Amino acid sequence: MARPVTLFTGQWADLDFKTMCAKARDFGYDGLELACWGDHFDVTRALQEENYCQGRWDLLNQHGLKCFALSNHLVGQATCDNIDSRHQSILPEHVWGDGDPEGVRQRAAAEMQNTARAAARLGVKVVNGFTGSSIWHLLYSFPPTDPKTIDQGYEDFSQRWLPILDTFQKAGIRFGLEVHPTEIAFDISSSQRALEALNAHPSFGFNYDPSHLGYQGVDYVGFIRLFRDRIFHVHMKDVFWSSEPCRAGVFGGHLPFGHPDRYWDFRSLGRGGVRFEEIIRALNEIGYEGPLSVEWEDAGMDREHGATESAAYTKQIDFKRSEVAFDAAFSE
Repeated sequence: MARPVTLFTGQWADLDFKTMCAKARDFGYDGLELACWGDHFDVTRALQEENYCQGRWDLLNQHGLKCFALSNHLVGQATCDNIDSRHQSILPEHVWGDGDPEGVRQRAAAEMQNTARAAARLGVKVVNGFTGSSIWHLLYSFPPTDPKTIDQGYEDFSQRWLPILDTFQKAGIRFGLEVHPTEIAFDISSSQRALEALNAHPSFGFNYDPSHLGYQGVDYVGFIRLFRDRIFHVHMKDVFWSSEPCRAGVFGGHLPFGHPDRYWDFRSLGRGGVRFEEIIRALNEIGYEGPLSVEWEDAGMDREHGATESAAYTKQIDFKRSEVAFDAAFSE
């Protein structure tokens, strides 16, 4: 095995942390990527309670687990979004507050800065998450969108995130944006533009997740090579997309995950269309040595079965890069 295999706990937030640790060990994982919601990691407690972070490590160690990253996707989403009632269900009460949109965005920004500080206290080097976007609703340009409006969206992103990233840099933490629909970066072109908007801030990079790229038709292996110095963390997540015409196309037809009319849907690892061997080879090429973190989602499968098979699949598919040329033995 070349890299540790961890489990992202975001989809398991209904379980308490002790139970999560025990299950992850039994599933076959080497560690956890801790979500900053549910009982798994509390940013406020980490900063206010002297022994909170040590208590997290005590439980991890008891189960033979490690931790390499925190994830605060839900709060990050609110930093740039056009806030509406949906956000209340995903945000902590102290971030939602009175629901005033600009107040929510500012409190979300402060919480992301605190997440960097909490990560430093825990002793990890990466925080993954979302940014949201003020211009996602303009994805399809009709009525026609003035390019200046898109420019303003990236300017809004840079103004909100540069202070956050400065805090990350001061804390010695890197932020990995999960390139994903509804974010400021959702494919290669928008990822390049996001980097440019931030003047390539050294604390900004990507939590690489091929599942959100594959069904869009984005070169998800090429993404690794293009952003080789910005791959801060890796999610292992599979997705199926149909080779036949469907009732609901890439935009989903307002259908829930798991609906048979969908063109694409997330799948347990090895059961979708993502070419993971090519991903491993590309990660080896760029020298990525961090964890492979399983983000398990499959609407048609029991999650414990899926998490177990995904741990085994990831360990099987991963391999170290050769340190010698295979034909070196033939040379004099």
